[in-house]
Amino acid sequence: MPFARATTLATLGAVTAVTALALTGCAGTGPSVQDAAQRSGKVARVDITLTNDGSDACAVSTTSVPAGPVTFTVENQSSTAITEVELLQDQRILGEKENLAPGLDPVRFTATLSGGKYQVYCPGAEHELTNLTVTGDVVSTAGSSAATLLRDGTKGYAEYVDGQVTDMVAAVEQLQRDVDAGDLAAAKTDYAKARPFYEHVESDVDGFVKKGHAATDNAGNLDYLVDMRQSNLDESVGWSGFHAVEKDLFEAGAITDGTKRTAADLTENVQLLAKLVPTLDYKPEDLANGAAGLLEEVQSNKITGEEEAYSHIDLVDLAANVEGSRQAFASLKPGLTKLDPALTKQIAAQFDATNRLMDTFRDADDLGGFVTWDAATKAAHANAISQQVQALQDPLSRLAEKVATA
Repeated sequence: MPFARATTLATLGAVTAVTALALTGCAGTGPSVQDAAQRSGKVARVDITLTNDGSDACAVSTTSVPAGPVTFTVENQSSTAITEVELLQDQRILGEKENLAPGLDPVRFTATLSGGKYQVYCPGAEHELTNLTVTGDVVSTAGSSAATLLRDGTKGYAEYVDGQVTDMVAAVEQLQRDVDAGDLAAAKTDYAKARPFYEHVESDVDGFVKKGHAATDNAGNLDYLVDMRQSNLDESVGWSGFHAVEKDLFEAGAITDGTKRTAADLTENVQLLAKLVPTLDYKPEDLANGAAGLLEEVQSNKITGEEEAYSHIDLVDLAANVEGSRQAFASLKPGLTKLDPALTKQIAAQFDATNRLMDTFRDADDLGGFVTWDAATKAAHANAISQQVQALQDPLSRLAEKVATA
């Protein structure tokens, strides 16, 4: 979820392929093209640093890279004003990275970029925009057997995402029916049933903007409208989406005319999302970046209890993020096994360990099938879950660069 900014990858009527980049930086340190040594392993590298030395600044290590796979290493050393970054081209957001808290370890993502002019956008920085030029053409790797398997995996994963969004629409429509009927108990159950579908694929479907809105306009950003939280509320847009319904159902414990309007808006937005999602064209690195991004969602929003602030079903969302990440990994696994069997085995083992840990929190009698993530449960178990997820994140973060150069 964005922090009061749009996180869009495509626009209605002009949808582009997902390229989930980890970009940060809006004050370039120079226009030089990186040399061959820096591009070892056929990957161009960009280091991006966020600082506050009297003012919030972004430093990009280069403003020109060759076309092809690019790995961005992002480190927020001290800036509290800059929490997200975006890659723009022709007013479209092609990639974004959020929740960039100061002091966290650097994060790395890889995307394949075609030649052209781009801008790195850092909301909150003293200089918010930096031009980025991508030169040349992407070199084809179609002859690689691993590359063929990876491409085949993206097709299967696209079907998975489409299915999840279709099921989400049905679940949200049921939620609206029970809200309209004034059935509070049923609506609470419906809410918990609907949430996992979005959490499985949120890193893939957070890139659409309603026609007529700018890419940085939350009022048209479908991800924002569907999944905004009170903690990142854009006052000019107002409450919307899942968590606005959640607050009425679980905190207020009442269904009002406003709840009914909000549920209807949510239905309309997820129905529109379902029409747009099949237009996505995935690259292997999109799956790898998305898998890592879902685990970052776990660390930044779920373990903290920020995501489900009223229903406290954060473990439902957390387990769904892990499952969505595993689906992306599984789609890449045949090709990854050819590229790096040891790393593939390590990641699979860590997914198994994470699932075993999450299974200990299952409870069929609790909403959504997991124990309530209340203050006591969080205090007792948050650290163990975070450490296990980190043990999975570390090897998983290496995948994007591998698959982009297969």
